[in-house]
Amino acid sequence: MNTQTCVITFLVVTILTLGFLASVKAQEPQGSMQSFYDSTVFGIRIQANATAEAQPGDNITVTVMLTGETQVDVANFNLSIFGFLNDTDEVLMANISDSGFSLNNTSRLYGLPPFLVPQWVSGRIYGEITLANSAEYGPVTVNNDGLVCYFPMTNVENVYFEGLEGMVSNLTQEYQNLNQNYTQLEQKYQNLDQNYTDLEQKLNATVQGNANDLDNTRTVAAVLGVTTVVFVATTMYLILRRSKQYL
Repeated sequence: MNTQTCVITFLVVTILTLGFLASVKAQEPQGSMQSFYDSTVFGIRIQANATAEAQPGDNITVTVMLTGETQVDVANFNLSIFGFLNDTDEVLMANISDSGFSLNNTSRLYGLPPFLVPQWVSGRIYGEITLANSAEYGPVTVNNDGLVCYFPMTNVENVYFEGLEGMVSNLTQEYQNLNQNYTQLEQKYQNLDQNYTDLEQKLNATVQGNANDLDNTRTVAAVLGVTTVVFVATTMYLILRRSKQYL
């Protein structure tokens, strides 16, 4: 293959690749895709893009571009997408593989069909690329028997934890309201208790005053009774005495 043919082939592949990328971007809302991995290993530039953020139940789109920066023969290529249930148990969400192809200064684009984020998956989703290839650098051929690239991708919102946070926040607000109501009721109770104590003291003072008045009244009544008896006795004595004088 002469140089002119290589250049034409490269231009055609590049144009087709750019057209496909434009199509992929047009299918996704603007700003929803993000580049998560861009690195060159053993003569192959690997670029991975994916949906930036998602929630359980949403669809995620992932694309991977392989570009040979020299004469590259790929024996095996595999891309796996993993998530974590409750941030602990790993679960395979999507997978794509290819083998036995060459990248002679050309590119190959892999687009995973949109796949669903399982329920209870949250946090970062991770991509794992396994690559086995050989790359020619002039007279030297470098062999890669099995490189593994592991990188973080889409962030899945933990809607369940946020829901629990909302419940805790609501319960905390209700507790604060109840505590405030309790404080107000306690203040009213203290006021009522103070009023009761004041009334009790006033009642005791009134009862004590009435008792003193009653004692005074009894004393005066006794004095009046004695005085009356003396007066009556004296009067009878004088009447009897006068009667005897007339006799």
